[in-house]
Amino acid sequence: MTVENSKLQGNDAILSEAKRQLQSGNRAEAVRALHAILDSDPTHKDALYYLAVTMRQQGDSVAARNTLQSLFAAHPDYGRAYQEEAYNLIALKRNESALEAFERAVSLNPALLASWKALHGRYGQLGLADRKVEAANHIRWLDGMPSELQTVTSLLYEGKLYVAEQICRQFLQKKPHHQEGMRLLAEIGSQLQIFDDAEYLLESCVEFYPEYERARLDYVQVLHKRQKFDKALNQALHLRARSPENMVYDVTLAAQQQAVGDFSGALSVYDKVLKEHGEMARILTSRGHALKTSGRADEAVESYQRAYRAQPDYGDAYWSLANLKTYRFSESELAQMVEQEASSSIITENRFHLCFALGKAFEDLGDYARSFGYYDKGNALKRAESGYRSETVEQELTAQKALFDGGFFEERSGFGHATEAPIFILGLPRAGSTLLEQILASHSLVDGTMELANIIGTANRLNGQKRRTGASPYPKVLAQLTEAQTRQLGEQFIQETEHHRGDGIYFIDKMPNNFRHIPLIQLILPKAKIIDARRHPMACCFSGFKQLFAEGQEFTYGLDEIGRYYRAYVDVMAHWEQVLPGRILRVQHEDVVEDLERQVRRILDYCDLPFEQACLDFHETERAVRTPSAEQVRQPIYKSGMEQWQHFGAYLGPLEDALGPTLSDYR
Repeated sequence: MTVENSKLQGNDAILSEAKRQLQSGNRAEAVRALHAILDSDPTHKDALYYLAVTMRQQGDSVAARNTLQSLFAAHPDYGRAYQEEAYNLIALKRNESALEAFERAVSLNPALLASWKALHGRYGQLGLADRKVEAANHIRWLDGMPSELQTVTSLLYEGKLYVAEQICRQFLQKKPHHQEGMRLLAEIGSQLQIFDDAEYLLESCVEFYPEYERARLDYVQVLHKRQKFDKALNQALHLRARSPENMVYDVTLAAQQQAVGDFSGALSVYDKVLKEHGEMARILTSRGHALKTSGRADEAVESYQRAYRAQPDYGDAYWSLANLKTYRFSESELAQMVEQEASSSIITENRFHLCFALGKAFEDLGDYARSFGYYDKGNALKRAESGYRSETVEQELTAQKALFDGGFFEERSGFGHATEAPIFILGLPRAGSTLLEQILASHSLVDGTMELANIIGTANRLNGQKRRTGASPYPKVLAQLTEAQTRQLGEQFIQETEHHRGDGIYFIDKMPNNFRHIPLIQLILPKAKIIDARRHPMACCFSGFKQLFAEGQEFTYGLDEIGRYYRAYVDVMAHWEQVLPGRILRVQHEDVVEDLERQVRRILDYCDLPFEQACLDFHETERAVRTPSAEQVRQPIYKSGMEQWQHFGAYLGPLEDALGPTLSDYR
């Protein structure tokens, strides 16, 4: 057990004692215990929360609110803290502010029954009939749940997944087919990225309860995450047929149509929703994404602009414009963005979207100090909501080097599925992988797909249900796989990815994070091609730091974190090159830019593909591109972005320190 885990468990024990003292009415003892936690961890969420509760119960709402301010600073999206703030505001006779606090609480955690009841009463006093009905519906939904599932729902919104899972499983042992219990356990599995379990639970739930639309909607989302887009589309069509006037089902259908490449169908649905419900920022932004992915950039820009006009603080609209990489903000747009980001009432999600957009806007203007300030602020906001720890990844990759040497693979030389169809392009995001994919996908024998989640999904299945404490079985479990099991897993990968493919003999999986699963790939698909897309460490890391990813890639939200990640990546790739000689082709992005034809021929030779001119003319290939580089790979090679990081050199000391010797020996 690490020192950090020991300290965490110690604080958990102290917290349990503090809560016991509170329940017994021994508030002084509870306060002492809570301060003991805060002495070692000043931002401990539960300790700050219970300290504020204790202070209010002692009649000191002013001190309680001061403690809550520290809690908000460290955990700005903790709904229960806003509920506690509302109680203090009521004690201070500030009822209007209390109403706002209750509303903020339920926006962050819709399972806070006490807040909904308070809002229901206040809305009645103010004559706000529509809001009173909404509150009543939430009260009815929560009151209709067993108390255990109320607790599970609240814990889910607070991110306490392991405790929520334990309570939910205990409940389902007593009532195995409870529809909401099954749905909630599936939601926990989905948040833990154990999507196959979540899919099985929801598939069973909709079979048992075909009228339970909430479970079917969750089923669509899990199928989408598992990239089973055809099945997700069928379920979305089922929902819409049952409730054709339900806007949520319309939007869900459009997203699934978009996923299967039916962009005209998706745009038709988005336009229907906008016609029926008026200009809505979220819908207009989703519409813009569909236009962008299908190559209609000018129309995408117009849709994003309509989105921020509909809701001036909607950060995703501005970030979507910035994320085109080719868009330049006007002076009036820039002024509006600065004003909205500075607002004290803006929610965290909109703020960090605006920060990344402003970073790009000021970078384009050459104001690098101001640009970095916004990039840094946006990353800090994202880092605050992430549980990423550099040590975890470093330990994992170091363990792989010890577990898997050349002898390991020699002993398993006949394992896996013998197909040569997959071509894996892996490495770090923003390293040029989309360009390599576009080059290869321009070949007549190769299908471009997307960043497929199947290898990571296989790893998660092998890892099983991870717990907060104790060692994870993956990747050590790979040593226990039989020849038949590895062949079955390889065949399963081919079957699961078949619906992404066209007429090509080969297909591409360009999930960057697959570099963390090379032993698995080698075992189950020993004849697959593996291309390591690499880029200069400063250019790659800073490009990642500037990028706001839709999900995942938590290591990019800090200069130290991304530098350490790059260093660990280079180190483990050197190991694979040593123990698997000739298996992996490293392609340096700078070399591709300097001498495109030579590198294209080198890549095609490695993949056993004949040369085709279309690979050099990759920018003329028409296909949906779903990554931040979508517009860039629709243009010929250009060198203007190669050294952009140097403009920020004065601020990148922490990145250089984290990279260490890798800064010079990354090749």
